[in-house]
Amino acid sequence: MVTLLVVLGVIAVATAAVAVVLVTKLVRSYRTLRAVGLNSGDRFAFWGAIAYTIWPVDLLPDPIYLDDIGVLLAALTRLGMSARDARRKRAVDPGRERSVTAPRGD
Repeated sequence: MVTLLVVLGVIAVATAAVAVVLVTKLVRSYRTLRAVGLNSGDRFAFWGAIAYTIWPVDLLPDPIYLDDIGVLLAALTRLGMSARDARRKRAVDPGRERSVTAPRGD
């Protein structure tokens, strides 16, 4: 019985650690994308994932973070696709990302 509790405790700690790593990656991705502009779907994915992760009512009880990890991975995937699209647009039109304060040469 003690072995089972220890194994369950290790699993709970491991899934919590994975959730913390994913939240960190999600926040970093959000900050990076905020600099190039986010659409409303990206904002909803970010804030929805964060809210679901910290919300006390989940599909699964909180010692099991598998549902939270799934939601975080979905949001991270969404932001990753947006970052890839932003990179493609920048590669096609490199002049689009010029600074507003850059001298014009008039």
